[in-house]
Amino acid sequence: MSGQRVSKRESLEQVKYLWRDEVVDELSGVDRLVYRSNKLGEDLTLTNTGGGNTSSKLTETDPLTGASVEVLWVKGSGGDLRTTKRDGFASLYLDKVRAMKTRYLGDSDRGPKTKIEDEMYPMYSHCVFNLNPRACSIDTPLHTFVPYRHVDHLHPNAVIAIAASVNQERLCKEIYGDEIIFVPWQRPGFDIGLRIEQLIKENPQAKGVLLGHHGMSSWNDDDKTCYETALEIIDRAAAYIAAHDRGEQTFGGEKYQPLSEIERRRIIAEIIPFLRGQISINNRFVGTVQDDEKMLRFTGSHDGPRLAVLGTSCPDHFLRTKIKPLFVEWNPQSRDTEALKTSIAEGLVQYRKDYEAYYNTRKRPDSPRMRDPNPTVVLIPGLGMIAWGKNKSESRVTAEFYNCAIEVMRGAEAIDRYEAMDQQEAFEIEYWSLEEAKLRRLPPEKELDRQIVVVIGAGAGIGKATAHRVVKDGAHVVCVDLDATSAKKTAQEIIGQYGEGIGVAGTGISNCGPAIGLACDITNRESVRQMFSAVMLAYGGLDAVIVTAGVFVPPDKSGRVEDRQWGLTFGINVTGAYIVADEAYAIFKEQGLPANVVLTTSANAVVAKKGSLAYDTSKAAANHLVRELAIEMAPLVRVNAVAPATVVKGSTMFPRDRVIASLTKYEISFSEDEETEELRNKLAAFYATRSLTQTPIEPEDQAEAIFALVSQRLSKTTGHVIPVDGGLQDGFLR
Repeated sequence: MSGQRVSKRESLEQVKYLWRDEVVDELSGVDRLVYRSNKLGEDLTLTNTGGGNTSSKLTETDPLTGASVEVLWVKGSGGDLRTTKRDGFASLYLDKVRAMKTRYLGDSDRGPKTKIEDEMYPMYSHCVFNLNPRACSIDTPLHTFVPYRHVDHLHPNAVIAIAASVNQERLCKEIYGDEIIFVPWQRPGFDIGLRIEQLIKENPQAKGVLLGHHGMSSWNDDDKTCYETALEIIDRAAAYIAAHDRGEQTFGGEKYQPLSEIERRRIIAEIIPFLRGQISINNRFVGTVQDDEKMLRFTGSHDGPRLAVLGTSCPDHFLRTKIKPLFVEWNPQSRDTEALKTSIAEGLVQYRKDYEAYYNTRKRPDSPRMRDPNPTVVLIPGLGMIAWGKNKSESRVTAEFYNCAIEVMRGAEAIDRYEAMDQQEAFEIEYWSLEEAKLRRLPPEKELDRQIVVVIGAGAGIGKATAHRVVKDGAHVVCVDLDATSAKKTAQEIIGQYGEGIGVAGTGISNCGPAIGLACDITNRESVRQMFSAVMLAYGGLDAVIVTAGVFVPPDKSGRVEDRQWGLTFGINVTGAYIVADEAYAIFKEQGLPANVVLTTSANAVVAKKGSLAYDTSKAAANHLVRELAIEMAPLVRVNAVAPATVVKGSTMFPRDRVIASLTKYEISFSEDEETEELRNKLAAFYATRSLTQTPIEPEDQAEAIFALVSQRLSKTTGHVIPVDGGLQDGFLR
């Protein structure tokens, strides 16, 4: 690992060298640490989302005394190297943290997994510099006691492949000589931090450490050299693995050929709602599909089932992926989806039994209660992987971590034999009190968390407002419109507000965030089916469908509507709503999970008047469609509707010419020079005067009612139409 610094960039073949002196030279202090961390996280071969931590020991001014003090800045718990900023780092008085060593050594019962180990973590709150609220990493002792100013702790696949090999210590020596210390697996804490401190004293030439079944760390008094040392350690491991790559015999070679992309995605879309229903017996899950070449190679290999059942090797992995995935037995060449569902159901029964046994045989009297025994990773030959989480971000991270686990297995099997972590050790990480405390610190779930909601008509008006409303309370939303551009615009507004989420996994449409935009013609059943198939691939299921799409065809000057316009009106307002509900119901039945359908009708459905004959009768039919569907889909699905009146703002059914015609009809003064939105506001104000509440009705008012119907707030209501019209006495239900 020697050589001139100027040649580092050229000498690295397996990793990306991203450091730029011209950028770093403009930075100082914590900002340099943030830069280093972001560059390490940016290369996905170096660490995974949320994994790893970095630190710098910096001189700061004490805000209380004004004196210069040494401060340990370390990436905070739960943060992500790729995206973290200054507020993602904990800051601790270095002398106070080091003083904790006396407290630890004074306990005669100290050591790995002892009571004093866990008692040390809360003590960090007494060491906080400048009232920083960020919780520090459980790896803080490692960063504290390494006697260098900068430390990078990472979880690279190539290094973990060595650390998860049967002969890990021998391989470490062979690859790194005496430049890297080897430490067998030990849970993070004070004991291992002090152990590494002692090993550095005994091996002053060491530039880093390889941690069995865990990862690696590099260190230096110069931050750039620390960064480069981390890259060198990983590059050397990756090069060693590449030299031993097994090519076509990776994972024992191919057992099953993958299905074509079209065929496998057709089958995934067909079976995934069934799978979601089966694993969601305790909590609903959101899915991510991974069917790229590497995943298909593993799931279709001879050794895939053997390796999968061994379990994962790195604690960062199985905290998300559980101790092992469900590997479904199925021959993809049969294309028999009913046989696949049977195999899934049987596999899940056995998986739950295995997980319960894993818990019951390893639990201690003070262990937290058993968590959900269903798998978070499902592997299917010929199809790939479906990963699950409480939201899209979590399922993407889970998928990312199992991709990492596969790469670890590939590397370990190339150079030696893969060795999973001891299951008792794995259990004590998974059910560690500090991990349990981290879970308890998470914010409470929102009302629509874990749910996937399709909003049809989301390009404008009520649909757009509804999409924004359900996302606010945690839903993943599919924005659907006849106009693809407007649907995608609404989805992008949501992503702009809430972010893409985290995790770098998912192929095709499944590599998405909390919202997507799709085009659909609801009068065409095939178009509706294709839309729902895309939803299945994106999120793995469906919990509610909201139809706000509608059409109003104004009559001609004689007051007539042509026959084809009658057909269009009923095709969208009635038949289209039925087709959407009917196709959704097929998915709901596969899932077996309670679900919701909400249609949008109108106050016009019960108010007879001139000028809107086709529209009014179509909405009356839609009202009755709600009642019929409620009966047909009970008890699994609740079907309701909202009945707006005169929602002018943002509505595609109130183009400028219709607004002007209405203003003229009601003798409301206006100027042709006024903007369309100003004219709409005038018309809305007039309509408001005809209601009992004397208030304009806006899309957000409808969205609030729709939210109430798809939440649990009206969980005993089905077959009903809720008026949101400001109080129109002619529209009172009879």
